Amino acid sequence: GEKVKEGGVPEDMKGLVEEKRLELIEKLADVDDEIGELFLMEEEPSEEQLKEAIRRQTVACKFVPVFMGSAFKNKGVQPLLDGVIDYLPEPIEKENYALDRTKDEEPVLVTGKKDDPLLALAFKLEETPFGQLTYMRIYQGLLKKGNYIHNVNDGKKIKLARIVRMHSNEMEEIDEASAGDVVAMFGIDCRSMDTFSDGNMNLAMSSMFVPEPVMSLAVKPAETKMQNNFAKALTKFTKEDPTLRVKVDSDTKETVLSGMGELHLEVYIERMKREYNVECITGQPNVNYKETISTKAPFGECLFVHLCVLLHQMNPSVLELYPYFELAMVSTTHGRSTYGEKLTILN
Repeated sequence: GEKVKEGGVPEDMKGLVEEKRLELIEKLADVDDEIGELFLMEEEPSEEQLKEAIRRQTVACKFVPVFMGSAFKNKGVQPLLDGVIDYLPEPIEKENYALDRTKDEEPVLVTGKKDDPLLALAFKLEETPFGQLTYMRIYQGLLKKGNYIHNVNDGKKIKLARIVRMHSNEMEEIDEASAGDVVAMFGIDCRSMDTFSDGNMNLAMSSMFVPEPVMSLAVKPAETKMQNNFAKALTKFTKEDPTLRVKVDSDTKETVLSGMGELHLEVYIERMKREYNVECITGQPNVNYKETISTKAPFGECLFVHLCVLLHQMNPSVLELYPYFELAMVSTTHGRSTYGEKLTILN
């Protein structure tokens, strides 16, 4: 697939190609006025007109061009990359909105210009032999080697020591990157979906709201020797995914993994096995049950000692215990007087 060969359409496929080309024009005419007008006038649009129309509607999110290819032997990669250049928007052509954290996450339009203050989003984390590799998309402004950036989420100030542009698994060292670029950096301690700025703004590219988990599993490593890798895996996964929660139950001492569903948790259990060689035992979290009384019960006779400045009394009493939502009545008889005292019994 590295060497592209271009040639004519085989004779036995010309009819199919013509049919599919007409179908493409029809679909495009449904969303683009210029092509629709040519279609109604039964005029054939030129290749340049088709490309411009596809780009207009792709930017407007009304049309999705699809390319055929295969990762095996890199077949179809070159036309796909040409399509990225021909049809996808430049940063200033697509409206993106940041959220103003000082105004209850009010949307703020991002300009996409490299001369404006920096706004970048860390969207992927990867563990490498050299440490955490953070993938970052720049929405606005300029990232420059040696400059300081601020994590909007936790307020940390970080110096950019190394910026790389990724080409599959190869790294190209660069000194700066601007709006629209996707780069990777070492030495950035952050979580997935953290926003970075140059310190002049309090805007975030993703909402601070994280939904509550809907399912939990008790997990533990199958062998004690796997405990270190187990802890490393959970630390990394919770950094990557804010919807994944980990806690140790104070009563049962179990490690409880919580997420957005059964499949969500199964993916991370499988990743622990594949990436960290940790076999996990999973099950439903245990519940620490507590006992309480359910009906009224006589406790028996006892003596209540009353102490005061002038008098020291011991009164024979009968005590009855009730469930926590009721009251225990203590009836005390002394001489001519009868005292009714109420005590709340807490379980």
